[in-house]
Amino acid sequence: MLDRNRRIKTRPEKFQECEKEFDIIVTCQERVFDQVIEYLTNNGNTTNKMTHVINVEIRDNHEDATLGAFVIYELIRAICGSQDHEAEIEEILEKLEAKKNQKFIYSPAFY
Repeated sequence: MLDRNRRIKTRPEKFQECEKEFDIIVTCQERVFDQVIEYLTNNGNTTNKMTHVINVEIRDNHEDATLGAFVIYELIRAICGSQDHEAEIEEILEKLEAKKNQKFIYSPAFY
């Protein structure tokens, strides 16, 4: 996994150092999800722009990372394809959870 990451990334990235604001934030470990929520809770609410934080738990190995990428792709595609993702996001998550037999963690947060 490290060799693949070295080819993809020039250096480790930290969400807390990113100046961009995102409509949707997807994490792949509950620990990271908690850190994002904590950061937004402690440092957010400056612009009151809502974001959706979703955790898709993926074990750190090649096979699970590949399968997880397909789950995330399907999730984002469903969200982008909805008429009103703000109102429909929980329903989208529930449907995908049932289809994939996988539980997501979700929380709205604010910048």
